[in-house]
Amino acid sequence: MNTVVNKFLKYVKFDTESDTETGLTPSTPGQMVLAQELTKELEEMGLENVSLDPNGYVMAVLPSNLDHEVPTVGFVAHMDTSPDFSGKHVKPQIWTDYNGEDILLNEEQNIIMKVADFPELKQYKGQTIITTDGTTLLGADDKAGVAEIMTAVEYLAQHPEIKHGPIHIGFTPDEEIGQGADFFDVRKFAADFAYTLDGGEIGELQYENFNAAFAKISFKGRNVHPGMAKDKMINSMLIANEFIGRLPQEEVPEKTENYQGFYHLISMGGSVENSNLQYIIRDFDMSAYQGRKQFIEGLCAEFCKKYGEDSVSLEMTDQYFNMREKVEPVKYIVDIAEEAMKQVGVEPMIIPIRGGTDGSRLSYMGLPCPNIFAGGHNFHGRFEYVPIESMEKAVDVILKVVELISKR
Repeated sequence: MNTVVNKFLKYVKFDTESDTETGLTPSTPGQMVLAQELTKELEEMGLENVSLDPNGYVMAVLPSNLDHEVPTVGFVAHMDTSPDFSGKHVKPQIWTDYNGEDILLNEEQNIIMKVADFPELKQYKGQTIITTDGTTLLGADDKAGVAEIMTAVEYLAQHPEIKHGPIHIGFTPDEEIGQGADFFDVRKFAADFAYTLDGGEIGELQYENFNAAFAKISFKGRNVHPGMAKDKMINSMLIANEFIGRLPQEEVPEKTENYQGFYHLISMGGSVENSNLQYIIRDFDMSAYQGRKQFIEGLCAEFCKKYGEDSVSLEMTDQYFNMREKVEPVKYIVDIAEEAMKQVGVEPMIIPIRGGTDGSRLSYMGLPCPNIFAGGHNFHGRFEYVPIESMEKAVDVILKVVELISKR
């Protein structure tokens, strides 16, 4: 079994699920445990300036071995896994020479990954894929990216005859909850540009992503004994349900693609007295994005007029913005990655990210940072998987990017 697979299988055993509720960075202790492991491995590889700060950010440098100056490139991945689905006690399964048919992930619970549901599985017939056992996510988002970066930099460290410029490595916590760049020290990282290894299937290359906001809408009701509630009870759950019904029913993740934005209800809870809805709001176009936020604000104002001034309250915050504005002026860094893919036999797919990445915020912090595939599919759920061949190609792309930069 090769190095990138060994590293990946090791890293997915660390429970690094992030948590929006703790208010800490990293938000969960398991992320720091993995950060400590990566720090130790980087030191053992002989990298310089290896550091782990109190917030869980890992950085390291592989110095240039060239006799001339070239740009400093960075590679970044995040250590946490999504809080949307359990990342504890991950039990990966390896399917060698995959036959292109349905996969029985868990016989006891009859959990089946069906080709009818995930037809892209067919393109990996004959390859080796790693899946879950159906009870947790896998963690390819983004431990595949972590493993790929670690494998590439280890290879370069062990082969000093391969010429390269300065390479800076960064691993971040809490990307899945939108906080991955909160305490990232761009000045300390000191790269001219970087790439996140956080994309999906093989070939993905991205420098556009959603503008993103989070909204929490709270509804206040009034509880009265149901037997004497006529004209007195106000059921906050019903008001919340009415609010949901007022949003565009076709503008949800399961009905949108490409450059289409959406409103995504990610959480709801309540009682007669108090209920709340949590939404994420996404759009590539800034004016459309602002329009979506204004629509939410207007809807809340309308409900307050209908049900009482303090019946509905809104907390809404921006999370990140479309990196295109910051990357386009230095688009040659996208071109380098595209050429690297072609030279290692990968067909580039330059597509928008229907989500976010540390790269989007880092780009606005002064570190232009496009996104390269890590190779996985079906992130954040029990049907997540990654082909080994895709991870191997991601390592090849990193090495080729480094080579191309060394010749600039």
